[in-house]
Amino acid sequence: MTSIGIIGSKGRMGHALVNAIGERDELDHAGGVDQDDDLEELLSHSDVLVDFSSPAGLGKRMELCAKAGKPILIGTTGLEPAHHLSIDDAASTIAVLQTGNTSLGVNMLAALVKEAASRLGDDWDIEIVEMHHRHKVDAPSGTAILLGEAAAEGRGINLDEHSERGRDGQTGARARGAIGFASLRGGSVAGDHQVILATDEERIELGHRAENRMIFARGAIKAALWLMKQKPGRYDMADMLGLK
Repeated sequence: MTSIGIIGSKGRMGHALVNAIGERDELDHAGGVDQDDDLEELLSHSDVLVDFSSPAGLGKRMELCAKAGKPILIGTTGLEPAHHLSIDDAASTIAVLQTGNTSLGVNMLAALVKEAASRLGDDWDIEIVEMHHRHKVDAPSGTAILLGEAAAEGRGINLDEHSERGRDGQTGARARGAIGFASLRGGSVAGDHQVILATDEERIELGHRAENRMIFARGAIKAALWLMKQKPGRYDMADMLGLK
């Protein structure tokens, strides 16, 4: 049996991951840790780790996984440049899959967004609208950023240099070629994302609606099992789905 350890086991995704593991007879839940728990003990019982905890302490977690030689999937959102550097360092020793969303549908959506952005000129404005439950603490969502990066890659531009966020007041006209973001929060929404490509007199709308958090858990488990077969390196869901 394959033993899967969960980092962030007490969160919503942690509980969903336990249920997803329980759906498959060939899998075993190795246990879970949360803040201040003993990750080294969990590593000794796990074949692969899945992390949906907070960004705090990610660097240390990556060091321990690399030291133990255990692959890890990181679904934690709200990462900053320093976190990505620690992921890159660990990926020289172990296989690491980092993603803003583990839904298979969302990652197929990202592929469609990239294709559309690559085919249409910058006279097509791109807006990304996302909505999540009232408890989500980061914005835009990791999925919205994933979709924005797909659009930017399709256009061959840098997202950080061409994104517009948090419009309020007299902002002036929309910049040509910008990728806009809008974040909505409320209720118990698991995750709604819409990418709008709009030009004069026509509009394309591509979207995904998550009806249950289990879609993310099942996608994460599938990706974690795939990751175990990979060489050391940094991967994403597009790699797992063969979209590259």
